[in-house]
Amino acid sequence: MARPDERKKPTVLTIAGSDSSGGAGLQADLRVFAAFGLHGLSTITAVTAQNSTSVRAVHAVPAAHVRAQIQVLFAEFEIAAVKIGMLGNAAAIGAVVDCLRALDAKNIVLDPVLASSSGTALLTPPGIQRLRTSLIPLVALLTPNVPEAEVLLDRRLRTPRQLRIAAHDLRDLGARAVLLKGGHVRGPIVQDILVDDRSEIVLSHPRQPRSARGTGCSLAAAITAGLAVGLPLRAAVENAERFLQEALRRAYRTGSMNVLNAAPRNVAQNSDS
Repeated sequence: MARPDERKKPTVLTIAGSDSSGGAGLQADLRVFAAFGLHGLSTITAVTAQNSTSVRAVHAVPAAHVRAQIQVLFAEFEIAAVKIGMLGNAAAIGAVVDCLRALDAKNIVLDPVLASSSGTALLTPPGIQRLRTSLIPLVALLTPNVPEAEVLLDRRLRTPRQLRIAAHDLRDLGARAVLLKGGHVRGPIVQDILVDDRSEIVLSHPRQPRSARGTGCSLAAAITAGLAVGLPLRAAVENAERFLQEALRRAYRTGSMNVLNAAPRNVAQNSDS
């Protein structure tokens, strides 16, 4: 029989809002962590009342309680990676930045949730500014979609060339790497642009005939899982892209939405591919 320390799993933290419909937010993150065989921890930044069609209400968790959640988790657990989603306001961002800097958190992935898929704003304008100046410089990877990139850069993005320039400009905000997701750009092929300190690569895949809630959350969570077990960034991103496509193909229907089917997945550690 294995001793308890031999059964220890890597531990990953999600800092995000709670989605009452279960399709996105920290619920999606925890499903992905479990699919990768990791133990998921959570810090709740907001409690939403939402279903697949609308966000009815948002209750922001006080910044002091956000801070307390992070601190108590780091006091006990060896946290291998951190995924950040919805933060809600500048005060919460300040608490997260202070904690992660003081605790020397590693492998931070930021999915900058600025609005819901139905259009409800999920981060205040002061929060967006603080995200740019304080949080982005701390992260290993920033994973905006095109509408989020437009807000962060304050300009419209339409052409492939504009997207490529935008990915580099986003990295200039201080993130060590940027994955600009191209799913909002029309066409049969979806192209995501990864820019890091070495170069730029384009990750392409056919557009799937179905959509699902929580794709951005799940992709960022899957990348975080890869980093937690020691994959280099590019390998973690490529592995997560494959995971997301498989989860989309296996998506199931509940209510009026499709939900990603995050089936268990093995991920090799310390891969150089």
